[in-house]
Amino acid sequence: MSVLDRFRQDGKKLFITGGSRGLGREMALALAEVGADVILVGRDAASLEQTATDIRSLGRTAVTLQGDVGQPADCERVCKVALDEHGPIDILINNVGGRRINVPTEDFPLDQWHELMDLNLTSTFLCTKLIGGEMVRRGTGGRIINVASVSGMIANRGIGGRSYETSKAAVIQFTRAVAADWAPKGITVNAICPGGFMTEPNQKWAKDSPEVISSFKEQIPAGDFGQPQDMGALAVYLASEASQYMTGASLVIDGGYTLW
Repeated sequence: MSVLDRFRQDGKKLFITGGSRGLGREMALALAEVGADVILVGRDAASLEQTATDIRSLGRTAVTLQGDVGQPADCERVCKVALDEHGPIDILINNVGGRRINVPTEDFPLDQWHELMDLNLTSTFLCTKLIGGEMVRRGTGGRIINVASVSGMIANRGIGGRSYETSKAAVIQFTRAVAADWAPKGITVNAICPGGFMTEPNQKWAKDSPEVISSFKEQIPAGDFGQPQDMGALAVYLASEASQYMTGASLVIDGGYTLW
């Protein structure tokens, strides 16, 4: 098998949360381009269908499942529908997440803390338990990619909402722990830790808190934010046979932001 052939995903099926927009959309498109069929999960029907249409134009199958995986019951429902109606699933990307609020810790409401921990951490756990658990039972291996953040390694300056740092740090350690458990079963579990990317949420931050975004940009050695398509090739690598000996890793993609 050639080096390039090791990246092919022909005959594989991807399940990705938050797959219709931003980083999720670019990872879904990249994996479809190398041969994977895709199950897209998201809240917005219009963006789901648009991304599905773009995947189908690449000659791949795309299924859309509308749901909010930040709500545990809905997350379980979506996973079970995917397994029952569209399985088997070979690749899981837990992409959903976000900071969403800028509130200092001393004023942080407990209900919002729980809501954001469910969004960033519980969704990753449930999809891994259900989709990944079926990989374990099937016994033919698999690939799990958790989208964490450099915020799981550092504390960002000048912004509140520390549930984000906390939950993303937990995602990194959850990745390591499950990777250790499932490596003997041929399932790799790795995390991608993005830095600043100009996704829709960060475009909103740029309007609402421009000083936060400008300060962040000034601290990136590469001089600018990443573009969502920069994530695609890394996701392809982690989903492919080329990464079969990598598990439990947290790969930083941040233009050097965490170097100083």
